Amino acid sequence: MKKMSSYANDTHSFAKPNEAVAKHLLLDIGVDFDKEIITGTATYTIESTNANNIFFDTKNLKILQTFVDKKEVKFTLGANDAVLGQSLSIPIESDSKIVSISYETTDKTEALQFLNPQQTADKKHPFLLTQGQAILTRTWIPIQDSPQVRLTYQAKVKVPKELMAIMSAENPKAKNDTGNYVFDMKQPISPYLIALAVGDLVYKEISPRTGVYAEKSMIDKVHYEFADMEKMVKAAENLYGKYAWDQFDVVVLPPSFPFGGMENPRLTFATPTVIAGDRSLTSLIAHELAHSWSGNLVTNATWNDFWLNEGFTVYFEMRIMEALYGKEYANMLASIGRQDLAEEIKNFHDQPEATHLKLDLEGKNPDDGMNSIAYDKGYLFLRTLEETVGRDKMDTFLKEYFNKHSFSTMTTEKFLKYLDKELLAKNKVTFNVNDWVYKAGIPDNAAKIVSDKFQKVEEAIVNWEKGTLSEKELSKKDWNIQQKIHFIRNIPTEISLEKFIALDNACQFSTATNSYIAMVWFEQAINHDYHGNNVDAHIENFLMTVGRRWYVSTLYKAFKRNNQVETAKRIYEKARPNYHSVTANTIDDMLGVSY
Repeated sequence: MKKMSSYANDTHSFAKPNEAVAKHLLLDIGVDFDKEIITGTATYTIESTNANNIFFDTKNLKILQTFVDKKEVKFTLGANDAVLGQSLSIPIESDSKIVSISYETTDKTEALQFLNPQQTADKKHPFLLTQGQAILTRTWIPIQDSPQVRLTYQAKVKVPKELMAIMSAENPKAKNDTGNYVFDMKQPISPYLIALAVGDLVYKEISPRTGVYAEKSMIDKVHYEFADMEKMVKAAENLYGKYAWDQFDVVVLPPSFPFGGMENPRLTFATPTVIAGDRSLTSLIAHELAHSWSGNLVTNATWNDFWLNEGFTVYFEMRIMEALYGKEYANMLASIGRQDLAEEIKNFHDQPEATHLKLDLEGKNPDDGMNSIAYDKGYLFLRTLEETVGRDKMDTFLKEYFNKHSFSTMTTEKFLKYLDKELLAKNKVTFNVNDWVYKAGIPDNAAKIVSDKFQKVEEAIVNWEKGTLSEKELSKKDWNIQQKIHFIRNIPTEISLEKFIALDNACQFSTATNSYIAMVWFEQAINHDYHGNNVDAHIENFLMTVGRRWYVSTLYKAFKRNNQVETAKRIYEKARPNYHSVTANTIDDMLGVSY
C-alpha cells in the first residue's frame, strides 16, 4: 500500500486526511442564475489506509446522492456547527478509488454571490463570484476543506451563453457560443484557492503570460492600471525563483467583492477600488503576485499558521515594490502597515493572545485571525530578521525555502525548525524568535521603518496646526497618494472644526475619486463630527457602492466608536444587499444586528 502523507490536526475541518484523502477533483456543474444556485457533481480520486469512511466538509449544501466506484452508497451528515457546517461521511472499502457527490447549493451558501445587472459595471448581465478563503469552499463544493489537503482539479462549467466562466485554472481568453467551459489545474492547490467567476467578461493581454479580465466598460482602464504586471513577475522571479503557475492574470470584479484581492492561482481576483487611474494602488497586485510563492506554493497547514502566508507575502510585496519603484516608496507602504499594526494591537488590548503570530483559533471562525497581526507583525518579524542577518543571506534562505517546500504545506513549528537550522544556526545568529511568534505585542528589537517623505508630511502637519502653513499651501503640495493618506490619517484629534472645514474646502477630500483617500478621509470626518461639503451623503454613497470589507468596516467601526450606531444601522440596512456574505457577517457582528 502507498504510504500516506502525514497531515497536521486541523480543528476547522471534519476531514480525516491521515485516514482517507482526496487527491484530484473533477467538478461538473451548472450555474442557474434564475434560481441562484449551482448544481452538479464533485468526483474525487482518493487514497486511503484501512479507513471505513471518508469525511468531507459541507455547509448549507443539499447533498443528493453519493457513489463509490460508480455504486451508490448511503451517506451520513453530522451535526450542524454554526461555523464549520456539517461533516459528510461516505463509506469506502480499502481499495476504493473514486467517490462522487451530487449536490446543490442553497440560498445560505456563503461563498457565492449572485449579482443582478445593476450591481455590475456594464449593468447588462448578471454576475457570479466565489470567495473560498478561509473555510467557505465547503459552502459551494463538498470538499476536504483544509488548506493542507492539496489537490489538482478539472472542471466542466455550464453557464448562460451570453456569459463567460473563468476559474483558478487554465482559462479561456474569449467567450464561446455554447456556454460550456472546461478547466484544468495541473498543480496541486489548497481548497480555499478554487475559485469561479461568471460574467460578461473580456480579456486583454499585457504580456504572453500576464493579462486582465474585466467587463467591457472597465477593460481599458484596468489594462492601463496594471500595465506593470509583467515587470512585477520578473522582479519577483529575480528575488525568489521561477514563477511556477505558467500564467498570471487578474480579473477585476464588481464592487461587492469583499477583499482587495484574492490570490487564486493563475487568476487573481481584484476589487475595482484599486482602479485609481494613476497606478497608485497597484501594490495590491504585487501582494497577490507574491502569494504565488508564499501561500500558493508553500501554504499554511492550518489557519493557526496564517502568518506564514501573509507575513511572508507582505515582506515579498515590499521587496517587489522596492525593486520597481525604489526603497523610499516601499518604506512609505511599510510605514502605513506599521501604523495599521499599532492600531490593531491597541484594539486587542483585552485579548493579548490575539497578537501572537501563531494563533489558537479552535472554536472560532478562522476569519478572526485575518487581521494586521498576521500581515504586518509577520512582515516586521521578517524585516527584523533581514536586518539582523543581512539581506543577501535572507534572500538565499527564502529562495531555498520556497524551492525546497514547493507545493507543500507548512506549520509554524516546522518553519521555525527550518529557520533555526538553515539561517540562524548556520550563520551563528541569535534571534528572539519565541518572543515574536508566541508572545503578545511587538518585541523591542523590531526594525525601525523610516520614510523621508513621511517625515516631511509630519513637519507639514505641525506647521499647519501652528498656523504657519495654510490649507491652500497644503493643497498645492506635490505629494503622492501615500503621502496624502499619511497626512489624512495623522490629522490631530484636537484640530478645530474651522481648520477641518478649511482643509476640505482647499483639498476637496470629500469628493476624492481615489477610494483609499476617500476611506481614510471619511473616517476622519466621522471622528471629527464633520458634516460639511455634503460629506454625509458621500459617506453613505461610498458604503452603498463599495463592498471591500476593510473599507466599509473601517467606517462602520468609526460610527460605532463615535456613538453614531443608529446612523450606521440606517445606512447598513440599505447597503447590506450589495455586500458579499464575508463582509455582511463582519458588519452584522460589529453592529449587533441579524437579518
